[in-house]
Amino acid sequence: MRRLLRSLVAGAAAALLAVPATTARADTEPKAPPEFVALRDADPTILQEMRYITRHNFTGERIDGYRQPLCILTRDAANALRRAQRTFLRQGYTLKVYDCYRPQRAVDHFVRWAKDLDDQRMKTEFYPRVDKTRLFEDGYIAAKSGHSRGSTVDLTLVRLPAWPTRPYIPGEPLTSCYGPKRDRFPDNSLDMGTGFDCFDTLSHTLDPRVVGKQHSNRLLLKNGLEKAGFVNLPEEWWHYTCKPETFPDTYFDFPITRRSLPRVR
Repeated sequence: MRRLLRSLVAGAAAALLAVPATTARADTEPKAPPEFVALRDADPTILQEMRYITRHNFTGERIDGYRQPLCILTRDAANALRRAQRTFLRQGYTLKVYDCYRPQRAVDHFVRWAKDLDDQRMKTEFYPRVDKTRLFEDGYIAAKSGHSRGSTVDLTLVRLPAWPTRPYIPGEPLTSCYGPKRDRFPDNSLDMGTGFDCFDTLSHTLDPRVVGKQHSNRLLLKNGLEKAGFVNLPEEWWHYTCKPETFPDTYFDFPITRRSLPRVR
């Protein structure tokens, strides 16, 4: 009996010691302030194709900090997207987001990748005409990103009814992001002239070489988002920031997961 009691006491003590350690590890992760929300809670009709939790991005790897395929934004930005979505839905389109809030650790991952000149596995698709040594100088990679402030989003338009985009198969043959739409990786979005995250001057929103329907599609997205309070980054047709920003000077690093967000009461 004494031996049994000693075993029970020892087991209970071990359990008590283990719980605080687990809790402590969870508590060390930074959390989002109450101004952040999941976009799906603000507007579940907006499509989400979160690229950086997959390997279909310019690094070929899942990016640090992306733990769930979840778009997180400041409440102001999410509400502005909801306003824009209502307008697009009436015209027979839906918004689709590729990336939203981006933790600083993800930006750091991009920087490490850009410095590794031997890793060019995704060059054929995402930066076929750009030498990797110039990614910092040409502005494609930077040590800070407006996405980390929570009011910036990468997105496109999809004609309704929206058919799903097939998943990327790691190792499959790559095709240029600026080629004809029929030759690019399939995307259910409107033809914007390039794919998302195409490191090329053709991605500049008003590049004069982008004409016809591709130009019209870019303007459709741009005009609709500007009316809702967003400002475009001229070098990227997909990149928009809700102004004024909720956190204009703060770069966050909480991971992308529901657990990072305040509990909804």
